[in-house]
Amino acid sequence: METIRIAALVGSLREESLTREACRRTLEVAEGYSGVETDLIDLRNLDLPVYDNDLDEPGDVPELTRRVAAADSLLLGTPNYHGSYAAPLKNALDYCGFDEFEHTTVGLLAVAGGSFSTGPLDHLRIVARALNAWVLPHQVAVPNASSRFEDGELTDEAYAERVDALGRRLVEYANIEPDPPTPESERNVGADD
Repeated sequence: METIRIAALVGSLREESLTREACRRTLEVAEGYSGVETDLIDLRNLDLPVYDNDLDEPGDVPELTRRVAAADSLLLGTPNYHGSYAAPLKNALDYCGFDEFEHTTVGLLAVAGGSFSTGPLDHLRIVARALNAWVLPHQVAVPNASSRFEDGELTDEAYAERVDALGRRLVEYANIEPDPPTPESERNVGADD
């Protein structure tokens, strides 16, 4: 059996990030499957200057793109900032492209301090599909996060069940046959013909 690689890209830089904890839990569920390797790609630990197309792979960009490209399934985890996903995740995604995402299964997870938490998921779904990723139908939004975590652990059973299901789906659909390319990607440089 071939190894399945599941990675999580954590879009929060906070030291006590609940997004990071939710991503960890998702990967722990995936690790419960035989033949699965996981990778927590914590943007807090990478040197990624603000994206500038004129710079040639500065800082830790080669490490980021290598780790993202190695994943069969990739979880995009983000806090909700003003109804969308966080700038560190946007910056990391700008350094990636078709080479990293095409034919990759992508899961989506948003953690919000308030009650509105689905905007980031919609925006990330658009980005991932434009890069020819296959985005899981199951996604997780955790609203009012501080009331659902205790000492870094997700204690709300209903949301824990959704996060755990996301970990399972990342494994189960890691090698799904990809959809045909999106019209957007066919017009973008770097997409397959």
